Amino acid sequence: MEKPELQPSTHPGRYTPTDPTRPRDDLELARIGKAPALKAGGPAGAIYGYLLVWLGSLCTMATLSELVSMAPTSGGQYHWVAILAPASCSKFLCFTTGWLIILGWLGALSSGAYLASSQILGFVAITRPSFEPQPYQIMLLYWAYIMFATTVNIGAGSLLPKFEGIVLILHVVGFIVFLVPLAYLGDHASAKDVFTTFRNGGDWPSMGLSFFVGMLGATFAFTGCDAAIHMTEETKNATSVIPLSIMISIGLNGLMGLGILLVALFSVTNTDHVLNSPTGYPFIQMLLDATNSIPASIAIASIIPITGVATAAGNLAAASRMVWAFARDHGCPKSWRVHEVDSRAIPLYSISIVAGAAVLLSLIILASGAALNAVVSLTVSSLFLSYLLATGLLLYHRLRGVIGRYNQSVILSNTTQTPLTWGPFHIPHGGGIVVNLVTVCYLAIAVFFSFWPPASHVTPLSMNWATVPTFATGIFSSLYYFCVAKRTFTGPVVEVR
Repeated sequence: MEKPELQPSTHPGRYTPTDPTRPRDDLELARIGKAPALKAGGPAGAIYGYLLVWLGSLCTMATLSELVSMAPTSGGQYHWVAILAPASCSKFLCFTTGWLIILGWLGALSSGAYLASSQILGFVAITRPSFEPQPYQIMLLYWAYIMFATTVNIGAGSLLPKFEGIVLILHVVGFIVFLVPLAYLGDHASAKDVFTTFRNGGDWPSMGLSFFVGMLGATFAFTGCDAAIHMTEETKNATSVIPLSIMISIGLNGLMGLGILLVALFSVTNTDHVLNSPTGYPFIQMLLDATNSIPASIAIASIIPITGVATAAGNLAAASRMVWAFARDHGCPKSWRVHEVDSRAIPLYSISIVAGAAVLLSLIILASGAALNAVVSLTVSSLFLSYLLATGLLLYHRLRGVIGRYNQSVILSNTTQTPLTWGPFHIPHGGGIVVNLVTVCYLAIAVFFSFWPPASHVTPLSMNWATVPTFATGIFSSLYYFCVAKRTFTGPVVEVR
Protein backbone atom coordinates (compact mmCIF):
# COMPACT_ATOMS: atom_id res chain seq x y z
CA MET A 1 0.00 0.00 0.00
CA GLU A 2 1.31 3.46 -0.82
CA LYS A 3 1.90 5.92 1.96
CA PRO A 4 -0.82 8.56 2.37
CA GLU A 5 0.01 11.75 0.56
CA LEU A 6 -0.56 14.93 2.55
CA GLN A 7 -0.96 18.31 0.95
CA PRO A 8 1.16 21.20 2.19
CA SER A 9 -0.53 23.67 4.49
CA THR A 10 0.06 27.38 4.87
CA HIS A 11 -1.65 27.63 8.24
CA PRO A 12 0.61 28.87 11.06
CA GLY A 13 -0.46 26.03 13.34
CA ARG A 14 1.08 23.34 11.15
CA TYR A 15 4.40 22.64 9.48
CA THR A 16 4.69 23.26 5.78
CA PRO A 17 7.26 21.30 3.75
CA THR A 18 10.00 23.70 2.83
CA ASP A 19 12.99 23.93 0.56
CA PRO A 20 16.08 23.67 2.83
CA THR A 21 17.79 26.38 0.76
CA ARG A 22 14.92 28.84 1.37
CA PRO A 23 15.18 31.18 4.39
CA ARG A 24 12.64 30.12 6.99
CA ASP A 25 9.79 32.49 7.69
CA ASP A 26 8.66 33.71 11.09
CA LEU A 27 5.89 31.17 11.50
CA GLU A 28 8.18 28.26 10.76
CA LEU A 29 10.62 29.48 13.39
CA ALA A 30 7.78 29.89 15.88
CA ARG A 31 6.60 26.33 15.34
CA ILE A 32 9.98 24.90 16.31
CA GLY A 33 8.51 24.50 19.80
CA LYS A 34 6.49 21.46 18.70
CA ALA A 35 9.65 19.35 18.44
CA PRO A 36 12.45 21.39 20.03
CA ALA A 37 14.75 18.48 20.86
CA LEU A 38 14.62 16.93 17.37
CA LYS A 39 14.77 20.28 15.62
CA ALA A 40 17.56 21.83 17.70
CA GLY A 41 19.46 18.69 18.67
CA GLY A 42 18.69 16.00 16.13
CA PRO A 43 18.14 12.32 17.09
CA ALA A 44 21.32 12.14 19.19
CA GLY A 45 20.58 15.46 20.87
CA ALA A 46 17.05 14.30 21.70
CA ILE A 47 18.34 11.12 23.40
CA TYR A 48 21.20 12.64 25.38
CA GLY A 49 19.10 15.67 26.28
CA TYR A 50 16.33 13.42 27.54
CA LEU A 51 18.74 11.40 29.69
CA LEU A 52 20.23 14.58 31.13
CA VAL A 53 16.79 16.00 31.91
CA TRP A 54 15.62 12.72 33.42
CA LEU A 55 18.63 12.64 35.74
CA GLY A 56 18.03 16.25 36.72
CA SER A 57 14.33 15.57 37.27
CA LEU A 58 15.05 12.52 39.43
CA CYS A 59 17.31 14.61 41.65
CA THR A 60 14.79 17.46 41.71
CA MET A 61 11.90 15.22 42.70
CA ALA A 62 14.06 13.49 45.33
CA THR A 63 14.85 16.91 46.81
CA LEU A 64 11.19 17.98 46.75
CA SER A 65 10.28 14.64 48.34
CA GLU A 66 12.66 15.40 51.19
CA LEU A 67 10.99 18.78 51.63
CA VAL A 68 7.42 17.50 51.54
CA SER A 69 8.40 14.78 54.00
CA MET A 70 9.76 17.48 56.33
CA ALA A 71 6.80 19.85 55.94
CA PRO A 72 3.71 18.38 54.23
CA THR A 73 1.53 21.21 52.93
CA SER A 74 -0.52 22.06 49.86
CA GLY A 75 1.53 25.25 49.55
CA GLY A 76 4.61 23.26 48.63
CA GLN A 77 7.58 25.40 47.65
CA TYR A 78 6.29 28.66 49.04
CA HIS A 79 5.75 27.04 52.44
CA TRP A 80 9.26 25.56 52.43
CA VAL A 81 10.83 28.87 51.42
CA ALA A 82 9.08 30.49 54.42
CA ILE A 83 10.55 27.84 56.73
CA LEU A 84 14.08 27.88 55.33
CA ALA A 85 14.65 31.53 54.42
CA PRO A 86 16.23 34.03 56.85
CA ALA A 87 13.70 35.82 59.06
CA SER A 88 14.51 39.18 57.48
CA CYS A 89 13.22 38.17 54.04
CA SER A 90 11.19 35.04 54.76
CA LYS A 91 7.73 36.50 54.17
CA PHE A 92 8.72 38.35 51.00
CA LEU A 93 10.48 35.37 49.39
CA CYS A 94 7.61 33.12 50.44
CA PHE A 95 5.08 35.50 48.91
CA THR A 96 6.96 35.83 45.59
CA THR A 97 7.42 32.06 45.38
CA GLY A 98 3.70 31.53 45.84
CA TRP A 99 2.89 33.69 42.84
CA LEU A 100 5.51 31.94 40.72
CA ILE A 101 3.96 28.55 41.53
CA ILE A 102 0.49 29.78 40.60
CA LEU A 103 1.80 31.17 37.29
CA GLY A 104 3.67 27.94 36.56
CA TRP A 105 0.68 25.68 37.16
CA LEU A 106 -1.54 27.98 35.12
CA GLY A 107 0.99 27.61 32.30
CA ALA A 108 1.00 23.82 32.70
CA LEU A 109 -2.78 23.69 32.46
CA SER A 110 -2.87 25.98 29.43
CA SER A 111 -0.02 24.35 27.51
CA GLY A 112 -1.45 20.86 28.03
CA ALA A 113 -4.86 21.93 26.75
CA TYR A 114 -3.27 23.74 23.80
CA LEU A 115 -1.22 20.69 22.79
CA ALA A 116 -4.21 18.35 22.92
CA SER A 117 -6.43 20.78 21.00
CA SER A 118 -3.97 21.40 18.16
CA GLN A 119 -3.30 17.65 17.89
CA ILE A 120 -7.00 17.02 17.27
CA LEU A 121 -6.96 19.47 14.38
CA GLY A 122 -3.86 17.68 13.11
CA PHE A 123 -6.01 14.54 12.80
CA VAL A 124 -8.54 16.47 10.77
CA ALA A 125 -5.77 17.74 8.51
CA ILE A 126 -4.67 14.26 7.48
CA THR A 127 -8.21 13.14 6.65
CA ARG A 128 -9.14 16.30 4.74
CA PRO A 129 -6.12 17.75 2.90
CA SER A 130 -8.10 20.86 1.96
CA PHE A 131 -8.90 21.64 5.59
CA GLU A 132 -7.36 24.88 6.84
CA PRO A 133 -7.71 25.05 10.65
CA GLN A 134 -8.10 28.49 12.13
CA PRO A 135 -6.70 29.73 15.44
CA TYR A 136 -10.20 30.16 16.87
CA GLN A 137 -10.85 26.43 16.30
CA ILE A 138 -7.86 25.53 18.46
CA MET A 139 -9.13 27.99 21.06
CA LEU A 140 -12.63 26.46 21.11
CA LEU A 141 -11.22 22.95 21.60
CA TYR A 142 -8.97 24.40 24.31
CA TRP A 143 -12.04 25.79 26.07
CA ALA A 144 -13.68 22.38 25.88
CA TYR A 145 -10.70 20.83 27.69
CA ILE A 146 -10.84 23.52 30.39
CA MET A 147 -14.60 23.05 30.81
CA PHE A 148 -14.27 19.28 31.14
CA ALA A 149 -11.45 19.63 33.66
CA THR A 150 -13.56 22.08 35.65
CA THR A 151 -16.53 19.73 35.60
CA VAL A 152 -14.39 16.85 36.86
CA ASN A 153 -12.91 18.96 39.65
CA ILE A 154 -16.18 20.54 40.77
CA GLY A 155 -18.80 17.98 39.85
CA ALA A 156 -16.91 14.75 40.39
CA GLY A 157 -15.26 15.69 43.68
CA SER A 158 -14.08 12.46 45.26
CA LEU A 159 -14.32 10.73 41.86
CA LEU A 160 -11.24 12.62 40.62
CA PRO A 161 -8.78 9.95 41.86
CA LYS A 162 -10.90 7.18 40.30
CA PHE A 163 -11.10 9.07 37.02
CA GLU A 164 -7.34 9.53 36.91
CA GLY A 165 -6.89 5.86 37.82
CA ILE A 166 -8.87 4.84 34.74
CA VAL A 167 -6.83 7.13 32.53
CA LEU A 168 -3.64 5.71 34.08
CA ILE A 169 -4.66 2.32 32.70
CA LEU A 170 -5.26 3.93 29.32
CA HIS A 171 -1.83 5.56 29.63
CA VAL A 172 -0.11 2.18 30.05
CA VAL A 173 -2.18 0.53 27.30
CA GLY A 174 -1.48 3.47 25.01
CA PHE A 175 2.24 3.07 25.62
CA ILE A 176 2.09 -0.50 24.25
CA VAL A 177 -0.24 0.38 21.38
CA PHE A 178 1.98 3.29 20.36
CA LEU A 179 5.20 1.31 20.69
CA VAL A 180 4.35 -1.79 18.67
CA PRO A 181 3.56 -0.21 15.24
CA LEU A 182 6.65 1.99 15.36
CA ALA A 183 8.87 -0.93 16.40
CA TYR A 184 7.65 -3.52 13.88
CA LEU A 185 6.32 -1.57 10.89
CA GLY A 186 7.97 0.70 8.36
CA ASP A 187 11.61 1.48 7.72
CA HIS A 188 14.14 1.95 10.49
CA ALA A 189 17.27 4.04 10.89
CA SER A 190 20.59 2.56 11.96
CA ALA A 191 21.95 2.83 15.49
CA LYS A 192 24.72 5.07 14.18
CA ASP A 193 22.20 7.49 12.66
CA VAL A 194 20.21 7.66 15.90
CA PHE A 195 23.03 7.95 18.43
CA THR A 196 25.52 10.07 16.49
CA THR A 197 23.41 12.42 14.35
CA PHE A 198 23.13 15.93 15.76
CA ARG A 199 21.24 18.84 14.25
CA ASN A 200 21.44 22.60 14.66
CA GLY A 201 18.02 23.58 13.35
CA GLY A 202 18.03 26.97 15.05
CA ASP A 203 21.24 28.16 13.35
CA TRP A 204 22.99 28.69 16.67
CA PRO A 205 26.75 29.48 16.76
CA SER A 206 27.58 26.05 18.19
CA MET A 207 26.02 22.60 18.46
CA GLY A 208 26.41 22.71 22.24
CA LEU A 209 24.27 25.84 22.50
CA SER A 210 21.67 24.35 20.16
CA PHE A 211 21.58 21.21 22.33
CA PHE A 212 20.70 23.16 25.47
CA VAL A 213 18.08 25.25 23.67
CA GLY A 214 16.47 22.04 22.41
CA MET A 215 16.25 20.57 25.92
CA LEU A 216 13.13 22.66 26.62
CA GLY A 217 10.82 19.97 25.20
CA ALA A 218 12.19 17.23 27.46
CA THR A 219 12.24 19.60 30.43
CA PHE A 220 8.58 20.45 29.91
CA ALA A 221 7.69 16.76 29.61
CA PHE A 222 8.78 16.21 33.22
CA THR A 223 6.93 19.19 34.71
CA GLY A 224 3.95 18.27 36.84
CA CYS A 225 5.49 15.25 38.55
CA ASP A 226 5.15 17.14 41.81
CA ALA A 227 1.39 17.67 41.45
CA ALA A 228 0.76 15.32 44.37
CA ILE A 229 2.48 17.82 46.68
CA HIS A 230 -0.41 20.25 46.28
CA MET A 231 -2.86 17.53 47.31
CA THR A 232 -0.90 16.82 50.50
CA GLU A 233 -3.47 18.12 52.95
CA GLU A 234 -6.08 15.81 51.45
CA THR A 235 -3.82 12.75 51.78
CA LYS A 236 -3.38 10.47 54.80
CA ASN A 237 0.19 9.68 55.92
CA ALA A 238 1.39 12.37 53.51
CA THR A 239 4.97 12.46 54.84
CA SER A 240 5.52 8.95 53.46
CA VAL A 241 2.86 8.48 50.78
CA ILE A 242 3.56 11.65 48.77
CA PRO A 243 7.35 11.12 48.40
CA LEU A 244 6.76 7.50 47.39
CA SER A 245 4.19 8.46 44.75
CA ILE A 246 6.44 11.19 43.36
CA MET A 247 9.49 8.96 42.99
CA ILE A 248 7.49 6.08 41.47
CA SER A 249 5.91 8.53 39.03
CA ILE A 250 9.19 10.06 37.86
CA GLY A 251 10.85 6.64 37.60
CA LEU A 252 8.11 4.87 35.63
CA ASN A 253 7.28 7.79 33.37
CA GLY A 254 10.95 8.34 32.67
CA LEU A 255 11.42 4.72 31.61
CA MET A 256 8.31 4.73 29.45
CA GLY A 257 9.28 8.04 27.88
CA LEU A 258 12.76 6.74 27.05
CA GLY A 259 11.28 3.64 25.44
CA ILE A 260 8.91 5.68 23.29
CA LEU A 261 11.68 8.12 22.35
CA LEU A 262 14.11 5.42 21.24
CA VAL A 263 11.52 3.53 19.19
CA ALA A 264 10.28 6.76 17.62
CA LEU A 265 13.76 7.92 16.65
CA PHE A 266 14.64 4.53 15.14
CA SER A 267 11.51 4.82 12.98
CA VAL A 268 12.65 8.16 11.52
CA THR A 269 14.71 7.73 8.36
CA ASN A 270 14.23 11.32 7.17
CA THR A 271 14.24 13.96 9.91
CA ASP A 272 13.18 16.82 7.65
CA HIS A 273 10.23 14.77 6.42
CA VAL A 274 8.70 14.30 9.89
CA LEU A 275 9.56 17.81 11.09
CA ASN A 276 7.86 19.36 8.07
CA SER A 277 4.75 17.20 8.30
CA PRO A 278 1.52 19.05 7.38
CA THR A 279 -0.05 17.51 10.50
CA GLY A 280 2.07 19.83 12.62
CA TYR A 281 3.31 17.00 14.85
CA PRO A 282 6.22 14.68 14.00
CA PHE A 283 4.79 11.74 15.95
CA ILE A 284 1.67 11.70 13.76
CA GLN A 285 3.83 11.60 10.65
CA MET A 286 5.89 8.76 12.16
CA LEU A 287 2.73 6.70 12.64
CA LEU A 288 1.57 7.46 9.10
CA ASP A 289 4.90 6.34 7.69
CA ALA A 290 4.91 3.17 9.79
CA THR A 291 1.30 2.01 9.33
CA ASN A 292 0.57 3.39 5.83
CA SER A 293 -2.94 3.91 7.16
CA ILE A 294 -4.64 7.16 8.08
CA PRO A 295 -7.38 5.50 10.25
CA ALA A 296 -4.83 3.38 12.12
CA SER A 297 -2.57 6.35 12.69
CA ILE A 298 -5.40 8.47 14.07
CA ALA A 299 -6.64 5.64 16.31
CA ILE A 300 -3.19 5.20 17.84
CA ALA A 301 -2.31 8.88 18.07
CA SER A 302 -5.69 9.79 19.62
CA ILE A 303 -4.55 8.22 22.88
CA ILE A 304 -2.44 11.32 23.52
CA PRO A 305 -5.24 13.95 23.41
CA ILE A 306 -7.50 11.53 25.32
CA THR A 307 -5.01 11.25 28.17
CA GLY A 308 -4.74 15.02 27.90
CA VAL A 309 -8.18 15.13 29.51
CA ALA A 310 -6.75 13.63 32.70
CA THR A 311 -3.71 15.89 32.47
CA ALA A 312 -5.94 18.96 32.32
CA ALA A 313 -8.02 17.74 35.28
CA GLY A 314 -4.90 16.99 37.34
CA ASN A 315 -3.23 20.29 36.49
CA LEU A 316 -6.38 22.20 37.40
CA ALA A 317 -6.61 20.32 40.70
CA ALA A 318 -2.98 21.15 41.58
CA ALA A 319 -3.26 24.79 40.49
CA SER A 320 -6.52 25.38 42.34
CA ARG A 321 -5.19 23.83 45.56
CA MET A 322 -2.17 26.10 45.34
CA VAL A 323 -4.41 29.14 44.91
CA TRP A 324 -6.59 27.91 47.80
CA ALA A 325 -3.57 27.45 50.09
CA PHE A 326 -2.21 30.87 49.14
CA ALA A 327 -5.57 32.52 49.78
CA ARG A 328 -5.76 30.83 53.18
CA ASP A 329 -2.60 32.73 54.07
CA HIS A 330 -4.05 36.03 52.73
CA GLY A 331 -1.63 36.06 49.81
CA CYS A 332 -4.05 37.18 47.08
CA PRO A 333 -6.89 39.70 46.65
CA LYS A 334 -10.25 38.69 48.14
CA SER A 335 -8.51 35.90 50.05
CA TRP A 336 -11.47 35.36 52.37
CA ARG A 337 -13.66 34.44 49.39
CA VAL A 338 -11.10 32.43 47.41
CA HIS A 339 -10.33 30.28 50.45
CA GLU A 340 -13.93 29.14 50.87
CA VAL A 341 -14.86 25.48 50.28
CA ASP A 342 -18.25 23.86 49.83
CA SER A 343 -19.85 21.16 51.97
CA ARG A 344 -17.69 18.53 50.21
CA ALA A 345 -14.52 20.48 51.07
CA ILE A 346 -14.01 21.34 47.37
CA PRO A 347 -12.49 24.82 46.73
CA LEU A 348 -15.06 26.01 44.20
CA TYR A 349 -13.82 29.59 44.00
CA SER A 350 -10.16 28.74 43.46
CA ILE A 351 -11.06 26.17 40.79
CA SER A 352 -13.22 28.74 39.00
CA ILE A 353 -10.53 31.42 39.19
CA VAL A 354 -7.84 29.17 37.71
CA ALA A 355 -10.18 27.95 34.96
CA GLY A 356 -11.17 31.54 34.13
CA ALA A 357 -7.52 32.65 33.99
CA ALA A 358 -6.73 29.74 31.65
CA VAL A 359 -9.55 30.82 29.33
CA LEU A 360 -8.19 34.39 29.26
CA LEU A 361 -4.68 33.08 28.55
CA SER A 362 -6.04 31.21 25.53
CA LEU A 363 -6.70 34.51 23.77
CA ILE A 364 -3.00 34.69 22.81
CA ILE A 365 -3.70 31.79 20.43
CA LEU A 366 -5.57 34.26 18.26
CA ALA A 367 -2.66 36.68 18.23
CA SER A 368 0.45 34.54 17.80
CA GLY A 369 1.60 31.33 16.18
CA ALA A 370 4.31 31.15 18.86
CA ALA A 371 1.75 30.70 21.64
CA LEU A 372 2.78 27.15 22.50
CA ASN A 373 6.49 27.89 22.82
CA ALA A 374 5.80 30.91 25.05
CA VAL A 375 3.43 29.08 27.40
CA VAL A 376 5.70 26.02 27.64
CA SER A 377 8.64 28.28 28.50
CA LEU A 378 6.48 30.10 31.04
CA THR A 379 5.65 26.82 32.78
CA VAL A 380 9.30 25.80 33.04
CA SER A 381 10.64 29.20 34.11
CA SER A 382 8.04 29.82 36.83
CA LEU A 383 7.89 26.36 38.40
CA PHE A 384 11.63 25.79 38.20
CA LEU A 385 12.39 29.17 39.80
CA SER A 386 10.22 28.14 42.76
CA TYR A 387 12.01 24.77 42.95
CA LEU A 388 15.38 26.53 42.77
CA LEU A 389 14.63 28.85 45.69
CA ALA A 390 13.47 26.00 47.94
CA THR A 391 16.31 23.67 46.92
CA GLY A 392 19.00 26.30 47.35
CA LEU A 393 17.80 27.09 50.86
CA LEU A 394 17.62 23.40 51.77
CA LEU A 395 21.17 22.85 50.54
CA TYR A 396 22.35 25.82 52.61
CA HIS A 397 20.85 24.41 55.82
CA ARG A 398 22.10 20.92 54.95
CA LEU A 399 25.68 22.11 54.55
CA ARG A 400 25.42 23.88 57.90
CA GLY A 401 24.30 20.61 59.51
CA VAL A 402 21.41 22.23 61.40
CA ILE A 403 18.66 19.79 60.37
CA GLY A 404 17.95 17.24 63.10
CA ARG A 405 17.26 13.53 62.76
CA TYR A 406 13.81 12.23 61.93
CA ASN A 407 11.49 12.09 64.91
CA GLN A 408 7.89 11.15 64.22
CA SER A 409 6.61 12.96 67.28
CA VAL A 410 7.97 16.36 66.21
CA ILE A 411 7.75 16.18 62.39
CA LEU A 412 4.76 18.55 62.21
CA SER A 413 6.63 21.18 64.23
CA ASN A 414 8.69 22.17 61.16
CA THR A 415 7.35 25.69 60.85
CA THR A 416 8.87 29.11 60.38
CA GLN A 417 11.83 30.01 62.58
CA THR A 418 11.89 26.70 64.49
CA PRO A 419 14.55 23.96 64.60
CA LEU A 420 14.26 21.74 61.51
CA THR A 421 13.87 17.96 61.51
CA TRP A 422 14.16 15.51 58.62
CA GLY A 423 11.05 13.63 57.57
CA PRO A 424 10.78 9.88 56.98
CA PHE A 425 12.00 10.34 53.37
CA HIS A 426 15.60 11.45 53.64
CA ILE A 427 18.75 10.86 51.56
CA PRO A 428 21.47 10.48 54.21
CA HIS A 429 25.01 11.82 54.43
CA GLY A 430 26.94 12.92 51.33
CA GLY A 431 24.40 11.40 48.95
CA GLY A 432 21.87 14.05 49.88
CA ILE A 433 24.36 16.86 49.29
CA VAL A 434 25.23 15.50 45.84
CA VAL A 435 21.53 15.17 44.91
CA ASN A 436 20.79 18.73 46.07
CA LEU A 437 23.82 20.10 44.19
CA VAL A 438 22.82 18.36 40.97
CA THR A 439 19.29 19.72 41.44
CA VAL A 440 20.50 23.31 41.84
CA CYS A 441 22.73 23.07 38.75
CA TYR A 442 20.02 21.46 36.64
CA LEU A 443 17.33 23.94 37.66
CA ALA A 444 19.62 26.92 37.02
CA ILE A 445 20.42 25.66 33.51
CA ALA A 446 16.76 24.87 32.76
CA VAL A 447 15.55 28.29 33.94
CA PHE A 448 18.28 30.10 31.99
CA PHE A 449 17.49 28.38 28.70
CA SER A 450 13.72 28.53 29.19
CA PHE A 451 13.94 32.22 28.23
CA TRP A 452 15.79 31.58 24.97
CA PRO A 453 14.01 31.80 21.59
CA PRO A 454 13.81 28.63 19.47
CA ALA A 455 16.17 29.99 16.81
CA SER A 456 19.02 32.49 16.59
CA HIS A 457 17.27 34.70 14.04
CA VAL A 458 14.74 36.38 16.31
CA THR A 459 11.69 38.32 15.18
CA PRO A 460 8.76 39.65 17.22
CA LEU A 461 6.79 36.52 16.28
CA SER A 462 9.47 33.93 17.03
CA MET A 463 10.67 35.66 20.19
CA ASN A 464 10.27 33.76 23.47
CA TRP A 465 7.90 36.06 25.34
CA ALA A 466 7.93 33.97 28.54
CA THR A 467 10.19 36.60 30.07
CA VAL A 468 7.33 39.11 30.07
CA PRO A 469 4.78 37.26 32.29
CA THR A 470 7.54 35.77 34.47
CA PHE A 471 9.14 39.08 35.36
CA ALA A 472 5.77 40.86 35.36
CA THR A 473 4.65 38.40 38.03
CA GLY A 474 7.76 39.19 40.05
CA ILE A 475 7.12 42.93 39.77
CA PHE A 476 3.40 42.59 40.53
CA SER A 477 3.94 40.34 43.53
CA SER A 478 6.58 42.72 44.90
CA LEU A 479 4.34 45.77 44.52
CA TYR A 480 1.31 43.97 45.92
CA TYR A 481 3.34 42.71 48.87
CA PHE A 482 4.75 46.08 49.90
CA CYS A 483 1.52 47.99 49.24
CA VAL A 484 -1.05 45.51 50.61
CA ALA A 485 0.00 42.00 51.57
CA LYS A 486 2.80 43.02 53.93
CA ARG A 487 0.08 43.93 56.45
CA THR A 488 -2.21 40.95 55.81
CA PHE A 489 -0.06 38.04 54.61
CA THR A 490 0.37 35.66 57.52
CA GLY A 491 2.76 33.14 55.99
CA PRO A 492 1.98 29.45 55.56
CA VAL A 493 -0.61 27.55 57.56
CA VAL A 494 -0.90 23.78 57.39
CA GLU A 495 -3.80 21.41 57.95
CA VAL A 496 -2.54 17.82 57.59
CA ARG A 497 -4.48 14.66 58.34
